[in-house]
Amino acid sequence: MNDQGPMTLDLPTLIARGGPVAVILMVLSVIALAMSLYKILQFAFARVGRHKPAMVALDRWFEGDRDDAYEHIMNDRAPLSRVLAHAMRGVTHNGTHLETVKEDTTRVALEELRDLRKYIRGIELISQTAPLLGLFGTVVGMIQAFSQLQASGAAVNPAALAGGIWTALLATALGLAVAIVFSTITAWLESRVENERSVIETTMTGFFAHRITGGQGRGLKDVSVVTRGRASHAN
Repeated sequence: MNDQGPMTLDLPTLIARGGPVAVILMVLSVIALAMSLYKILQFAFARVGRHKPAMVALDRWFEGDRDDAYEHIMNDRAPLSRVLAHAMRGVTHNGTHLETVKEDTTRVALEELRDLRKYIRGIELISQTAPLLGLFGTVVGMIQAFSQLQASGAAVNPAALAGGIWTALLATALGLAVAIVFSTITAWLESRVENERSVIETTMTGFFAHRITGGQGRGLKDVSVVTRGRASHAN
């Protein structure tokens, strides 16, 4: 009678029972975790989602206090502040060529967003590949288990067969675990970037629209209030 207790899922057991597929999944999970931590630290350092300094500067700019508006965000690390500060410099030094300023501001905004999107695709790729690798490991394990069953003939050992199936299903469990964790992280990171893109687009549209109209029609305060409201909605 087999008196062994249930097998624990510690790291050595996962490596020994899961085989090469389990090792590959663990390596991929470590890589995805490193990229996820890098993105979280990058977003925190860049102050992604912090729009208040830019909105305050926009109010001051619309009120005519341009020097104070620019100084308020010139050293701010937030993407929106960096893009707005660039637009303010362009309008101040090259205001007669507004289309050129808009194009250059768009370039800066795209560079900021491209930097925020860095490595997100890699995390997404790992989260999509992990369940397929797990399924591959399961299929290989089942093939091996039934091959042993065929070789044993009439002397079938149910414990050996169950152990083979247990090993095969372990690969699927690992693949699903990796996919669930990092697909969630990917969705969160992408939502942060999309919110930032929406706020930048809305704010810069309001900034240049006011510049084009010269503040005619809608009041200066009204333009900044609408822009701020859209930014808050994006958050």
